[in-house]
Amino acid sequence: MPAQDPFQPPRQFSLNLLEDTTAPLSKASEELTLDPVCGMRVLPDQAAAQWSYANRTFYFCSRHCAQKFQSDPERYLQQPGSHSCCTVSDSASSTAEGSEYTCPMHPEIVQDHPGSCPLCGMALDPSLPTAAGSAEQVEQHRLRRLTLLAGVLSIPVVLLAMGPMLLSHTSWHEFNPADSLPPVISLLDRVSPLVQWLLSTAVVFGCGRLILIRAWQASRQGTANMFTLIAIGVLAAWGYSTLAIVTPGLFPPSLRDAHGQLPVYFESAAVIVTFVLLGQWLEARGRWQTGTALRQLLRLTPETARRLTPTGDEEIPLSAVRVGDRLRVRPGDRIPTDGIVCEGHGAVDESWLTGEALPVSKKPGDAVIGGTLNSDGVLIIEARRVGAATLLARIIQLVAEAQRSRPPIQRLADRIAARFVPAVLVIAVVTFAAWSLVGPPPAFNHALLHAIAVLIIACPCALGLATPLAVTVAVGRAATSGILIRSANALEQLAQVDILILDKTGTLTEGRPRLRTVHQVAEAGVSETDVLRWAAALESNSSHPFAQAILTAARERGLTWPATNDVQSAPGRGLRGWVEGRLLVIGTAAWVQEHARITPQAEALASSLRSSGDSVMYVAVDGQVVTLLAVTDPVRATAGEMIQQLQKQGIRLVMATGDNAQTAAAVARQLGITEFHAGLLPGDKVALIRRLQQQGHTVAMAGDGINDAPALSAADVGIALGHGADVALEAAPVVLVKGDLAGIVRARRLSQATVRIIRQNLFFAFFYNSLGLPLAAGLLVPLGGPSLHPMFAAAAMSLSSVSVIANALRLHRAI
Repeated sequence: MPAQDPFQPPRQFSLNLLEDTTAPLSKASEELTLDPVCGMRVLPDQAAAQWSYANRTFYFCSRHCAQKFQSDPERYLQQPGSHSCCTVSDSASSTAEGSEYTCPMHPEIVQDHPGSCPLCGMALDPSLPTAAGSAEQVEQHRLRRLTLLAGVLSIPVVLLAMGPMLLSHTSWHEFNPADSLPPVISLLDRVSPLVQWLLSTAVVFGCGRLILIRAWQASRQGTANMFTLIAIGVLAAWGYSTLAIVTPGLFPPSLRDAHGQLPVYFESAAVIVTFVLLGQWLEARGRWQTGTALRQLLRLTPETARRLTPTGDEEIPLSAVRVGDRLRVRPGDRIPTDGIVCEGHGAVDESWLTGEALPVSKKPGDAVIGGTLNSDGVLIIEARRVGAATLLARIIQLVAEAQRSRPPIQRLADRIAARFVPAVLVIAVVTFAAWSLVGPPPAFNHALLHAIAVLIIACPCALGLATPLAVTVAVGRAATSGILIRSANALEQLAQVDILILDKTGTLTEGRPRLRTVHQVAEAGVSETDVLRWAAALESNSSHPFAQAILTAARERGLTWPATNDVQSAPGRGLRGWVEGRLLVIGTAAWVQEHARITPQAEALASSLRSSGDSVMYVAVDGQVVTLLAVTDPVRATAGEMIQQLQKQGIRLVMATGDNAQTAAAVARQLGITEFHAGLLPGDKVALIRRLQQQGHTVAMAGDGINDAPALSAADVGIALGHGADVALEAAPVVLVKGDLAGIVRARRLSQATVRIIRQNLFFAFFYNSLGLPLAAGLLVPLGGPSLHPMFAAAAMSLSSVSVIANALRLHRAI
């Protein structure tokens, strides 16, 4: 019987979520190599990457190890297999050191250290945050400190500037000496401008230094962003006010008030910086909360593991765990890595993966997943996957990549945002010119204030953040519910789906079929045991659920099977090959009929079996059909409820199966599906999808097998069940990790909520700028309407981004 390895390394960049732990390795893949970086066992035909060096070909368990090797191959050849792999804990710590940072608005901007985006000026986020979120929290604390300091320094500036107005005077000169002490008034009159200048300078060039730096970085890149507008507005107010107190003779008398004084706007510059910093601080807090789901996944991985050695247990860092290590997991400990139970019995809480609240019983031979919690019993496990190859690490990586993707709905906002800042600069110039020419005296002062207000109130960030933050929250929320959404495009398309095509075997049914009966239909000098042995040998080359049913039946009877030669596979139809000198063909009636004659008696028996809901597999030996295998696959317990919910939402459900019409009709009738297509090959399923798409429908396809992969790729949204074949998982942008059909309903509900939130955010951003810019420019003043002071414009601008973030965070409660 072929050797078994429940945890084969993944195929080229394959997700490979939940493998069948009983599937044996193919004979061509039995030779193992070692990853020269981490020492992990690697199957050459299933390596994540390979690279030729010094006339040798090296195979790697992950892209991370391949990149390490390529950076310094001689180092790893001198000490092969003794270096750490890309574990989740390594990723977390390296992120804190600055491994990779990206912009939430411009995901194409990636650098290896913290900083700001050269396009929009926004602070870069770690592409893979730490479990504690330390890097993001450091940024939050810095912004909080700057905001509080700017606020403390700005309050005296505002009081000095606005004090007379608050006391119903236009300046300190209008105080009646009898109402106050003349020396105090005289001192305030002389000192006030200088104090305002000192404090506002500290705010603008000290606390607001990051604003000026980001504006300068954008100008060096030949671009302009929100910080460009803010910097111009703030420097204009501060620069004019400084000149007014240093060289007042430069300004004409028309700019002076009734007492001959030039107005200054230090309070505007200081308050604008304070409000902008406040907005940045609140925005950083909101963005940190959008990564909550990913940090929850990162916290599932323990930092250490207990390795068994000849001298006893030793506690080692998780990065030191190697494939083949035997690890002890005590009650209350999290399982450190994917592996197989060698000794002991226990109950493992797998709720983060499956959503099931009840612990799952584990015994020797059972597979365990890293990050799950051992709630009872002591387990000795053998590590089979470590580092980046574990299920949890790959889920985290997929979620992080999906959160950086962009849905089509963002394209309009991107086009507008790209032209937004230049347009605002033009509007500010036009506003200044118009108020200077036709404004009431002092026209220059009115022109300056309105132009600054235009620059400050414009908020391209509200447009840019409307979609990315909603996608980040939604993808993270889905991951914690057992749904992997691998692209923002799929997240948006799922809300528009009006037809859902469902595969039968493994999708609507449990996918764990069992061989119910074996029927001999011809005498060919072979026994039922021989036929089952040969069928198991041939089916060992397949990952189809029916193949696993035959293999399981053979094992239960204590049978072993021989090797096979010249195996030919027809996905969705069957297999053909040589076994112990006999030509064996197994599969559907159409497939077997191409190689052997089916007698009327065999067909009549098959029809009777199908009418009871069984699926029938024909077995032909040397050109003669000798046996019928009746396989039964129970319908999923959640399938009926899921179908009812989707039908209530107006979705047209279609079952597409390669099984025969009688069996398909029995399953469809049981589930209440009125439309089904039977006897379909993989190409037929693709043709069905294309035909529906040409009719104007948005089509989703749910399946789990190799034969479903073409259809999953052809559909507008492919939905793969997590227990399915690797190629199906790789072809689908949506993966239900625990294989629960209820996940389809939850995923669509989340998609609809996400699209709704994105539209609300975009509407708010457009409405805010459409309303704010005319107010700031003073277009309503000639009609007796209000205008907007630059300080209030700064407050409104800061709150606009915060409002978009707060709205996106509501998606945490979507499912």
